[in-house]
Amino acid sequence: MLTPVAASASGDPTPLPTVHNPIDAQGLGGLSVETVRYGSHQRQSMDVWWTPDGQQRPGVFLIHGGWWSSGDKKYMKEIVRGYAELGYTVFNLNYRLSSDAAWPAQRSDALAAIALARKHADKWAFDPKNYVLVGFSAGGHIAAAVGTYGDGINGLKGVVGLSPIISPLRAYSDGAKSPDPNKRRLRTAAIKLAGGCAPKGKCSRVWASMEVAWHASRKDAPMLTVHSKDEFVPPVQSQLLKQMLGQVGVPVTVLTAPGTNHSSPLYREPGVAERVQAWIAERIG
Repeated sequence: MLTPVAASASGDPTPLPTVHNPIDAQGLGGLSVETVRYGSHQRQSMDVWWTPDGQQRPGVFLIHGGWWSSGDKKYMKEIVRGYAELGYTVFNLNYRLSSDAAWPAQRSDALAAIALARKHADKWAFDPKNYVLVGFSAGGHIAAAVGTYGDGINGLKGVVGLSPIISPLRAYSDGAKSPDPNKRRLRTAAIKLAGGCAPKGKCSRVWASMEVAWHASRKDAPMLTVHSKDEFVPPVQSQLLKQMLGQVGVPVTVLTAPGTNHSSPLYREPGVAERVQAWIAERIG
């Protein structure tokens, strides 16, 4: 059972669509899929799933996990399909990995993808004033970082994180002497994301930029985070975010599930996807 825990990109991306693939044959009632580029790097692409019926539909942006250094949107197709079948226009993002560019490139990529989606909203039956971000693990960190970027992002009505790494600094300290190999790996991954340096001296600024809660402001998007009680990205990761956003009047809900499942396996736990979908429906319909 889930339990609550107490406690704009610069420039104007204009790449043209590269692939169009209607999938009517799969019995999805005219649902279409298109892969588009939002930048020049090979990782700067996203799949768009939409229903070309002339209506404006709320949007869901999905951001995969993978330690910031791996993973791919292709592994998200089952989840993407679920939201498309619920009637949303869905954007399934790839982004530059930490081996391609250090932070904040990943946040910049998400912002650029959103900007392109909003620019071509009519083409994709998308309401640019009504969308949410859903991120998994490292993708949850990117989504939450977009949620606290600046003083609100136009049209963003909510952010969901499944096992989101809200505090890379916490991950860095937790992994220093932990017997848990995943916590040690996460520490190493955070260092790589920061450009290969520890959170001190000349690198303190990039680490500060990576800390989601430190950028809380009153127009930020409401957030829902979900953690397993005993996973290597524990619920305490989200507690500072809940506190900091709460101080400026932005609601944050932190849910816990029993066990150790992380990211997508956590999402597939009984009741989790339904709870997430209900929260999204409350925000964008």
